[in-house]
Amino acid sequence: MIRTLAVVGTGLIGTSVGLAMSRRGVTVHLVDRDPSAARTAAALGAGVVDSPAGPVDLAVLAVPPRAVAGVLAEQHARGLARAYTDVASVKALPVRRAADGIAAACYVGGHPMAGRERSGPLAARADLFEGRPWVLTPSPRTSQTALNQALELVALCGATPRVMDGEAHDRAVALTSHTPHLMASLLAARLLHATPDALRLAGQGLRDTARIAGGDPGLWADILCSNAAPVVQVLREVEKDLTELLTALEHLAQHGEPQSAAGRRVGELLERGATGLRAIGPSPAHRSAARRPFRVTVGERPGELTRLLDVLAEHDMAAHEVTTVDTPEQDGVTVEFTAPAGVLTELRRRTAEQGWRLEDGSSPPRRRPQPSRTGHRWDEEIVPAGRVASLPGVRTRMS
Repeated sequence: MIRTLAVVGTGLIGTSVGLAMSRRGVTVHLVDRDPSAARTAAALGAGVVDSPAGPVDLAVLAVPPRAVAGVLAEQHARGLARAYTDVASVKALPVRRAADGIAAACYVGGHPMAGRERSGPLAARADLFEGRPWVLTPSPRTSQTALNQALELVALCGATPRVMDGEAHDRAVALTSHTPHLMASLLAARLLHATPDALRLAGQGLRDTARIAGGDPGLWADILCSNAAPVVQVLREVEKDLTELLTALEHLAQHGEPQSAAGRRVGELLERGATGLRAIGPSPAHRSAARRPFRVTVGERPGELTRLLDVLAEHDMAAHEVTTVDTPEQDGVTVEFTAPAGVLTELRRRTAEQGWRLEDGSSPPRRRPQPSRTGHRWDEEIVPAGRVASLPGVRTRMS
């Protein structure tokens, strides 16, 4: 049973682990070469910045992939913990290097499949791992005790354990995580060459696609260098699709004819993309049964509804998952959606910052006071259906 934990590295993931485990009553010790980061994590409630009196039950190494083996050897020599795991997004390299060291028996590789486009302790959330897969990659030398401690960590953080071979994990995340980050970065980099007029036309689609490009460039360079071979394999397949698409579009640019073979190739590629998206299904958080209905009424000023969608996107809710309701008894536009119960506190804070009230969607909506009939026409108080903002992907219904 984990009673004491050390977190080495107080960035987004390390601090989120500390927050989740502290909430479970575990004593968490925070270690970081940057004292400011450690103090920030402690101020958030992720643990205490001090050295434990003796070995803790488990140490979580929240450091870049290429640093895992060195930090493991260093902390093991100091007697920091009885068992160790890490959270690096590349597994074959750390597992292989750890297997060559004296700490191999007490180490199990780990990778929580969770994150945000922002980095650092201030971006951390205690519920970051809830409902998410958390990969564990034990080596043949890993002890059962170390594996059990890692499994308990995963459970206490609310994640779902997935035991995998390290190389199989790296091939999988090359497709599902590392290449998508590269594609987002390539697209976002093109914005450096855009005119101010073009940038003013940027919409939610671009923001959704390029959002993850905001991750720490130094960390992502380490990740990609550590998993280069599997990423190259995925990029070669993307290169084939891109070459086919370019050939088709160049033909259409010269000859038009959207019903031609070139036009059909473009359509087929888009259809393959839609089919691939359906293959992954909803996110783990969205599959969770612990979802609650909510509603927010926003004003009708231009951009108000878009700002709400941006807030919802921070909590992994997309535009197609919300519904706008035209309610004559309310000023503005009422938006209904469901969200995991675990994000309620943060969601309430973010909506309050914008001046909105987050309401329980299972209860009747709050009605504004009705005016006296004297001197007023009732039809003056009704919001016409046409005033409901029409945004791509947002469903609209009448109450």
